[in-house]
Amino acid sequence: MKLLITITFIACVFISFQATDPLKESIKRGEEVYADFCKVCHMPTGEGMKGVFPPLAKADYLLNNREESIKAVKNGQKGEIVVNGATYNGLMAPLGLDDEEVADVMNYILNSWGNSSDKMVTEEEVSKIE
Repeated sequence: MKLLITITFIACVFISFQATDPLKESIKRGEEVYADFCKVCHMPTGEGMKGVFPPLAKADYLLNNREESIKAVKNGQKGEIVVNGATYNGLMAPLGLDDEEVADVMNYILNSWGNSSDKMVTEEEVSKIE
């Protein structure tokens, strides 16, 4: 009986170490979405193009305007925004991403290039944004 309990305990510990981190998994998927949909304009380093495509790297706008940032990825962006003190007034067309892809790419962006956010963007959060 003790042997069975010991084996069960060891198996549980092993399984718990194998559990995945949902944020890390989302970031990994988001990196792929970024490469497919965002990298051309915002550059591989997230630095964008001054005056044309806003930077995502170390971008104050992302953390200060979480819902608007998610909305821009989900529905596109039109109109003036200020990022790191520079004004951008362009158009980002809707990308046609589903809510999970939006959450994943936001988690990637919010945790890359000097950005850091321990608050995970979830599919449910994205679904509530019109």
